[in-house]
Amino acid sequence: MLRPLLYLCITTLLSVAAAASAQSDGATDGEAREALRQFLEANIAASESFDDRFDAEVWLVDMGARLTRYVPDADKRLQLLRQVHAAASRSDLAPELVLAVIEVESHFDRFAVSRVGAQGLMQVMPFWKDEIGRPGDNLTNNLTNLDYGCRILQFYLQRENGVLPRALAAYNGSSGSATYSDKVKTAWREHWRTGNLDWSD
Repeated sequence: MLRPLLYLCITTLLSVAAAASAQSDGATDGEAREALRQFLEANIAASESFDDRFDAEVWLVDMGARLTRYVPDADKRLQLLRQVHAAASRSDLAPELVLAVIEVESHFDRFAVSRVGAQGLMQVMPFWKDEIGRPGDNLTNNLTNLDYGCRILQFYLQRENGVLPRALAAYNGSSGSATYSDKVKTAWREHWRTGNLDWSD
């Protein structure tokens, strides 16, 4: 059963208009921005994600081989994959989708900064730290960045009724265009795919 606060957040999200708005440039209308702020405030947290050790080992070995091109160091690669899996699982996202988003957003450079100031692996805008009362959060820290990025993408997926291309476009601030979602889909299909995702619009 959902906790009352999380239920309230989801109820709020479902009432937000479907017109997409960007987390990447802060161009949200007041209602949508407040809904996302509440969602982040209620859900930024940390926990472990693997329930089965064998499944964990299989996934980590498989994804580790794929990630080598971006993260040559084996220890750092394993640590990052555990962090991605945990953050994705908390947000009900496929970890492979999150890896594809990171590839497109930052090429796994945790110090990446966009021309509009988005930071870290998932290119999160720093104004969200103040919005949810966590000004000390460091978005170049992988755990923090993944938690923000995954929760923001989860928010848009819920708002867009599970339509992945539209949610990705909103995440990127390019609503109405398929360019970004196509890039993520290509990265997922060519480098991270292990099962199926619904890419229908």
